[in-house]
Parts: sequence; structure tokens; C-alpha cells
Amino acid sequence: MTDTVTRDDASPVGEVTPAEGGPKRSYARLAADESREDYSLRYAPHSFRRWSPTMVASTALGGIAYLADFAIGASIVFTYGFTSGFASILCAATIIFGTGVPIARACAKYGLDMDLVTRGAGFGYFGSTLTSLIYASFTFIFFALEGSIMAQAMHQAVGLPVEIGYLVTTLIVIPIVFRGMGALAKVQAWTQPIWLVGMVLPFVVLAFEAPDAWGAFGSFEGTEGAGQGFSWIGFGLGTGVALSLIAQIGEQADYLRFMPAKTEANKRRWNLAVLAAGPGWVIIGAAKQLGGAFLAFVALEAVGKTHALEPIAPQIEALRPWLGSFALPAAAVFVIVSQIKINVTNAYSGSLSWSNFFSRVTHRHPGRVWYIFLNLAIALTLMEMNMFAALNKLLGFYANVGIAWIVAVAADLVINKRVGWSPPYIEFKRAYLYAVNPAGFGAMVIASTVSILAFFGLFGRYAEAFSTFIAAGLALLLCPLIAWATRGRYYLARPNPVNGPHVEVPDITATHTCAVCETAYELPDIADCPVRSGPICSLCCSLDAECGDVCRTSPASGPVLMPVPTVPAVPAPDPAP
Repeated sequence: MTDTVTRDDASPVGEVTPAEGGPKRSYARLAADESREDYSLRYAPHSFRRWSPTMVASTALGGIAYLADFAIGASIVFTYGFTSGFASILCAATIIFGTGVPIARACAKYGLDMDLVTRGAGFGYFGSTLTSLIYASFTFIFFALEGSIMAQAMHQAVGLPVEIGYLVTTLIVIPIVFRGMGALAKVQAWTQPIWLVGMVLPFVVLAFEAPDAWGAFGSFEGTEGAGQGFSWIGFGLGTGVALSLIAQIGEQADYLRFMPAKTEANKRRWNLAVLAAGPGWVIIGAAKQLGGAFLAFVALEAVGKTHALEPIAPQIEALRPWLGSFALPAAAVFVIVSQIKINVTNAYSGSLSWSNFFSRVTHRHPGRVWYIFLNLAIALTLMEMNMFAALNKLLGFYANVGIAWIVAVAADLVINKRVGWSPPYIEFKRAYLYAVNPAGFGAMVIASTVSILAFFGLFGRYAEAFSTFIAAGLALLLCPLIAWATRGRYYLARPNPVNGPHVEVPDITATHTCAVCETAYELPDIADCPVRSGPICSLCCSLDAECGDVCRTSPASGPVLMPVPTVPAVPAPDPAP
């Protein structure tokens, strides 16, 4: 497919207009320009995957520069003490890594974002709309959290009122996110050296100036009287807070879908890049949580508990012995750079998620970029409401829903597909999917409902503390159980005619022209449509409000070659953006 599709910008968004040869669809300019749209609702074609595995991984990892890890780690250790907090952080990291491996590989292999993978991994076409909202809420909750940290830094550095700082942190990311993956890749690459120096320097200073601090940190009892010993209640509650980050794999997937095809020549780099950019983020994330808790502990006596939980204050205190009066501006620059790096990712991923949600609900698509403003407006509202003050409770609640979703998807990829209860590939197109698949969707709804009731204390204190474990366990059990009980019948509404095991296709990068928008798309993005009497692209199929889904009960009108997306005959080129 070509990188840019030019349509009449004056046409109503997604309007189907009469034209010679049948109804045609015109997209507004922003929706048609894939240099900004980044195939937000589609399979990412190989012609667009211009980056090397190393570049994709570097860009994806640039998005985890956020300092919310510092605040989360400090909050956990301050509340539950070092011993329980340390165990909580490591346990959550292990769960996040384990669920992230199959999801990252699926997104990179099939060129799909988290929403499209969820559709075909047990949730169905409309079933995944709920997960789009869950994912969107993750992006604006964490945008608000990161934006609050950035506003705190600007207040410390130049005295800017935090309320105005919230607005500045929101507006500053818009020009970058507007331009899509190419701009994000450049920002992450250019800011990486500053971030690395700022991340490491405080710990180097403390290694020389406070060498005994780590030992004292290991016996820290917390600020809430938790004590030095291990507490099961503290461990469960702390793990729940840390598990709120489990949906971060969705943001990693938004980059991983641009991974070039895996070939014999690049398979080692490809595997390492997917592992590092996918679940690998949590290794760095767990280290940052512990590091943030340590910096907050060292600064606690000097700045007090409230400011110690704000990453800017511990940074200043750590740098002060070496930088003196320059500690404040140096810490502020580091915090601002870190928060820009993550919030461009939060805003970008949020726009993708809202696009997926509204395209299915309204059958209209004005373009990904317009949803940037919706996501940022919600995030700004949360910041102005001072959500930072309710950090543990908000994240603990969110974790119950997020983990039920992610574990259900991982269970389908690891269990259901391997034993044959789910198709061996990811089918994401409306033309082949049931509206709701009870395997994944049902598992998520049941697991999250039970765990939320536990979170609010309905089943006792221990169930409240371990509500996220309840969510994960139920999702892991119910997704395969429901798939087995239904014999996998709700995965495909009709078979994809050429996805059988004996079909051989020489080149899946070959294109077919959509009968509706008259644009050429690679084969995995095409379905056969009996209403249009020819091929239809996945987005035009999603936006059709009048077809009545007759394709699910009627045979295809003609042969449309559409193979399982595997390794193409011609690998994508490798230049940096």
C-alpha cells in the first residue's frame, strides 16, 4: 500500500457516496494520511514497516522513561515497608513479564495493535470495545499521573502554579503526537542521552555520599507502621498497586506492530528486540520502582513524606552534594524530559484506542489525530482533580480490570491456540468475527467483577488484599474452560476461505484494491464482501453501517486471496526514520 492516500478533504468523514460502479467511500484528509494516521485501525503493512528491529525496540523502550515508577515504588514501600514492598514489586514484575511475552510476539508477528489482537484472541469484534475503553483509561490515567509529576517539577523550578503546569504538560505533547510514529521515534532517540544521564547520576552521587543508605533502606519500616517483617496483607495490596502497570504492554504493542518481518537473516535481532521492547520493559520498570523508593527514603527526613513521594524532590536532594545550586535545574530538566518521553506515548496510544472504540460504535472515522484531544481533555481533568493524592487506591482498583483483560488474552494465545480451541492465527476483521466471544470476554467480565467485589472488602480482608490474584487466576482458568465448553465456535463467524493449512501464498505483501475506497491494501487487511461483490479493506468493513453483517451467513462473492500473515517473501527495508 502507498504511505499516503489522498481524498477530498471536504467530504464528510467516512461518507459513502454514489459513484460509477457502486457506492464509494471518501475519507477526510487526516484520516487518509497514513504518515499521521499510522494505520491506527488496521494491520500495519510491510511496506510501512521501514524501521529495523533495533530502532523499533529503542523507540518502544524510550516510552518507559516515565517517573510514575518512582512514585509508585515509593508509595508501596512507604505504605507497606521495605520487605513486603520489595516482594510486591518483584512478584508483579514476574506476572507482567510472563503475560507480556506471548502478547508482544503476536503483535510483532501479525503487525497488529493490542485492540486488534484482543479481537481475535477470544473477545470478538464488539467484545473488544470494552477493552478499548480499559486501555484508553490506562493511557489517560497515566498521562495525568505523569503530567502531575511534570507540573510539580515546573513549580519547583520556576514557580509555575501547578494548575497552569497541568495545562502546559498537556499542550506540549500535541505537535509531536500529531505527526505519528516517525516524530515519536525521533523524539525518543534525541532525548535518550539526557534521560540516561539523569537516571543514573543520582545513584552515582549517593554511592559516594551516602554509602550506608542502602543498608538502612533494607530495614525501612515504612511510614505507616508496617514494620520490618513480611506481611501477607501488605504484599497482596502492594502487588495490586504494582500490577496496575500491566496494561503497559498495550503501549509497547503500539510500537511492536511496526517490527519488520522475521526472516532467517534477522531472527536473532528480531527475537531479542521483541523480548526487550515487549515484556522487557518491566525489568527496567521494577528497577525504577525500587530506585525511586530508595531516593524517596533518602530524602524523607529532609523534605517530608508528601514531597518525598514527588519524584522531583528526591532528585534534587540526591544531586545537591555534587551540583549545589544547579541541582534544582538539573533535576527539573531530567523530570521534564522523562515526562515528555512517556506522555507522547500515552497520548499516541490513547488516540489509537479511542479510534478503535468509536469506529465500531459510530461507524465513523475522522482520523486518529482528533482523538488526541479527547484523551488529553480527560487527562487534564484528572490532573486538575488532584488524582495524585489518591494514587494507591486508584491504581489498585484499575489493576483488577487490567489484569483480567491481559491474562485472558495471554491465556488464549498460550493455551487455546496451542490445543486447537482457537484459530492458530489472529483474525481481526469484522467480516469473520462474531460480535462477542464468551471465551475471552466472558472470562474477563467474570474475573474482574469478582475481583472488584473482593477489592471493596466483600469477601474479607485477605481477599481484598489479593483481589488482583483472584482476577488473574479466574481469567487464566475461565478463558480456556469457556473455549473448551463452547468448542471454539465463537472465534470465527465464518471460515476465512484461504486460511487453511495447505494454502501456499508466494507473497503476502501483494495488494488488492478495496471495492469501497478504491485503495490498494496488503492481503491480510482484505476481506471478501458479498455486498460489495469484491474485496473490502478492514476499515471500510468496520465503518459499513448498512450491510447487516450478511457476510457471516452468506458465501463470499468471489475468490479473494487472503493468507495468514506469516513471513513475506520480500522482507521490509531497514532504514531509520
